[in-house]
Amino acid sequence: MTERPYVLLSCAMSVDGCLDAPGGERLVLSGAADLDRVDDERASSDAIMVGAGTIRRDDPRLLIRSPERRAARTADGRPAHPIGVTLTASGDLDPGARFFSGGEAVGGIGVGAAADAGGETAGGVGGETVGGVGGEAAGGARRDRPARLVYCASPVTARTRRRLDGLAEVVDAGSRPALAAVLADLFRRGVRRLMVEGGADLSKQFLTGGLADELQLVIAPFFVGDPRAPRFAGPGRYPYGPGHQMAVAEVREVGAVVLLRYLLKAPVTGSAPPAGTGNVDAGRGVGVAEPVPGHGAPGAAGETTEADRGWQGEAIELSRRCPPSATAFAVGALVVAGDGTVLATGYSRESDPHDHAEEAALAKLDPADPRLAGATLYSSLEPCRFRASRPRPCAELIIEAGLRRVVIAWREPPVFAPGGGAALLAEAGITVVEIADLAAQARAVNAGVLGG
Repeated sequence: MTERPYVLLSCAMSVDGCLDAPGGERLVLSGAADLDRVDDERASSDAIMVGAGTIRRDDPRLLIRSPERRAARTADGRPAHPIGVTLTASGDLDPGARFFSGGEAVGGIGVGAAADAGGETAGGVGGETVGGVGGEAAGGARRDRPARLVYCASPVTARTRRRLDGLAEVVDAGSRPALAAVLADLFRRGVRRLMVEGGADLSKQFLTGGLADELQLVIAPFFVGDPRAPRFAGPGRYPYGPGHQMAVAEVREVGAVVLLRYLLKAPVTGSAPPAGTGNVDAGRGVGVAEPVPGHGAPGAAGETTEADRGWQGEAIELSRRCPPSATAFAVGALVVAGDGTVLATGYSRESDPHDHAEEAALAKLDPADPRLAGATLYSSLEPCRFRASRPRPCAELIIEAGLRRVVIAWREPPVFAPGGGAALLAEAGITVVEIADLAAQARAVNAGVLGG
C-alpha cells in the first residue's frame, strides 16, 4: 500500500454549489469566523495545495495569519508556515504571485530530492528537481520565503526554470501530474497532513480518485444562479454513492455559514459500528473502508521499534478525525495484536461527545479474545487517570482489559484534569513506552485547546 499524507479537502460554496462568480470578480463566500477556522486548519497541516489556476485567479499567499499559531508551530520545531504546493501543466506561473512571497524563515520539514513513484531515484516524482527551497539549495532559494513546491508536467522548460529559480523547488511530475504519485512524493518529503484548497478541477480529481480522507464543505447562505459560475463536484465517477456513503462527522454553524465535515473512508453502510459490538475485521480500522497501513509486530517490553513508531503515527492520524472540541483533547488509539493485526481503533468523540479514544477502541473488543494479553495499545496521549464525564478513566479500562503494554506519544498536560495515567498503568504492572519525539505531532492536533 503506497503511503501518502492524510488529505483534508477544504471548500466553500454557495447554496447552489458555486465556488466563485463568473468572470474576474471574486465571490466572498465566508466571513471572519470561518477564515479563522481555516487558519487553524492550516496551522495543523504540513502542506497546503492549490491548483495553478487558483494561483492565477485568486493570488493566494497560503500563510498562517495568527501570530499565536505561528509561534506554536515554531515552538514545536516546525516552520512558521506550511509548505505551499501547486500542480501545473504548463509551468506558466507569475514569479510575482503572492504564492511565492512571504517573510518567514524556512525550516522543519525538508523539501529536498525524493523518490519517484516507481523506486529510489535522485529527483522528485519524475526524477528531476529544479531549483530548491529550505536553505542553501541548488536553486538559491532565500531563507526568508516559505517553502514552495511546484509539480510541473515534463519537460520542465528552461523558461520555467529561470522564472522560478530561487522561489520554489520545481519537480518534474511526468507528462501529466498524477495526484497519487505527487502524494507519495510529498509523504517521502515528510508531509503527513495535506490541506487541499482546490478549485473545481483539483477537488474533483481528489474526490473521484478516492484520494481525500476528509471533506470540509462550507455552505454560504445565498445563491449565485449563474450557469457560467464554476461549481463544486461536477459530473464524474465518485466512489461515494448511495451504497458507499461518506460519514458525517460534524455539522456546525460558523458565523453566517454552515460547516459540513465528512470522513471519506466510511464503511459501505455509511456509519461506524456501534460501540460494544465485538471484534472488527482483522487489519481494518473501525470507521474506515480500507485497512489501516500495516507496520508489523509491536516491540517487546520497554523497547521502541520502527513498528512501534509506525503504529503510533497511525494513532496520531486517527486523532485528526476527532470532531473539534474546546473542552477536550483530540486523541487517537488503536490496539494491535502481537502479530501486527489491528484489533480495534478509536478516536475521541467518535460516536458520542464524551467518548475517549482508548475507551472507544476497547469497547469494540471481545473481552475473551486471547490475543489481548499479547497486544499493545497505542494512544497519541497518555490515557486518563481522572475524568469528569464518565466514572471509569481509560487507565482503569486498559487494566481491566488485560493489556500488558501501552505506547504513548505525550503525557497528559493538566489542562482539563490531572495526568498520571501512565503511573497508574505502571503500578498495575503494565509496560508504558513513551515516544517523545512524536509528541509535537500529537500536540499540533490539539493546538486549539492548548492556546495555539
